[in-house]
Amino acid sequence: MTSRPAATLAQRKRQLVADELTRAALELLAGGGFDAVTVDEIATAAGVSKRTFFRYFASKEDVVVRFLGALGAAMREELARRPAGEAPSVALRHAVWRSVEDCAGHEERARQVVRLVLSTPALLARFLERQAQWRDDLAEELAARLGLDAGRELYPRLAADMALAAFHTVLQRWSADDDAGASGGGAAVDPAALTGSCFAVIAPALDAVVRTPAPGGAPATA
Repeated sequence: MTSRPAATLAQRKRQLVADELTRAALELLAGGGFDAVTVDEIATAAGVSKRTFFRYFASKEDVVVRFLGALGAAMREELARRPAGEAPSVALRHAVWRSVEDCAGHEERARQVVRLVLSTPALLARFLERQAQWRDDLAEELAARLGLDAGRELYPRLAADMALAAFHTVLQRWSADDDAGASGGGAAVDPAALTGSCFAVIAPALDAVVRTPAPGGAPATA
């Protein structure tokens, strides 16, 4: 009984240090570029030693991945919360918007970080690795919602891929925008409207739930 409060306090302390390292790293990386900023500079900005940095993160890439890490979990959580009878395109649009909103809610810092991720090969590779895991998670959730076999049916993985392609497109367009709007003087990109536009394109395919036919059989639409 006496050890539990100490463990909780230690966990809270670790979380605070990790949060401060993440904040310092993202500010430096977004402003100075991924290759130019060193781990020493990140540790100094956070007020810790380089040794402490490596107790929390294996590399600079891991700091940025931590910023993005919760996005996939948020998508799956939102998809699981959607009404059971809701069309797949609507449920997936809400799931993707949950993560887009998390990014857009931090405005300029998040925009800079997303831009950094998409323009840095090492970070983009890690981001795409994460998206592969998110695809599997979304596919499992979709299969459960629709009564499909996630290992056999084509639909869940294809639908998850389409939803994540929309997510990636929204992040690209939103992060390329600037505070004043488009370079031609137009209105700034609205991430909510952009998410809606992307899903309007793919909704017909998402809502055509087709089961994989048995050998020699014809496709059956759910």
